Amino acid sequence: MLQYRTAALAGFATQCWWGGIKVMVLAAFYGGASMAGAPMSLAQAVSYTWLAQGLLALLPWLGDPEVALAVRTGAVAYDRLRPVDAYALWFARSAGWIAARVLPRVALMAAFAAIALPLAGLGDWAWQPPASAAAAVAFLASAVLALLLSASLVMLLNIAAAAALNERGINALAAPVVIVFSGNLLPLALLPDAWQTALLLQPFAGVIDIPARLYFGLMGGAQALVGLGLQCFWLVALVALGHRAMDRTMRKLEVQGG
Repeated sequence: MLQYRTAALAGFATQCWWGGIKVMVLAAFYGGASMAGAPMSLAQAVSYTWLAQGLLALLPWLGDPEVALAVRTGAVAYDRLRPVDAYALWFARSAGWIAARVLPRVALMAAFAAIALPLAGLGDWAWQPPASAAAAVAFLASAVLALLLSASLVMLLNIAAAAALNERGINALAAPVVIVFSGNLLPLALLPDAWQTALLLQPFAGVIDIPARLYFGLMGGAQALVGLGLQCFWLVALVALGHRAMDRTMRKLEVQGG
């Protein structure tokens, strides 16, 4: 995946375009409403947007295309016969697929939004640095957990594709759910107060929203540990669920092609 530099550049350009649109919408929203007591400032919301755009490829809205291809061609039977744990093999492959798409794009986004925009005199529209050194360390730890959590969610899509012998339906259903509940469409903190506990506890928050809250220092001290703990909890729970579902799916595997 790291060899596809044109794909990374194209994805970066698209994410910059949509990031700019989102930033302008947020600026209009903050400028046209009384935001006294808002859970985050406009500068934080703008940085959240660039961060979410940089980590867009982290979202588990698509199954691994190599797994989907193997299911369609019948090559999935080889993974069933290998002398390794099939879940661990697919998990490692999915995690690598996600990381190889995220790393170049987030680096390009940081160079553009955190460096180029301030140099161009657009500091108000730029990606701001972490709230503190402790927030930066917590964010990095959370980002690693977010990658693993995303891979565990992608694994559920992979397993569903193997069971259904086609990935299109599950991918179409997953995309809107993931975009909204991860915080990519809008920071979850800006949604109604009555929803906040449920939004924080659901697994998709651990992919984008919790790392972002740690980045801005909105979750510090004991709250930071709670955020990291939620990510760990969902990672363990989803891996256990996925492993069990994988075993059941492989026992009933039907191979097409070959």
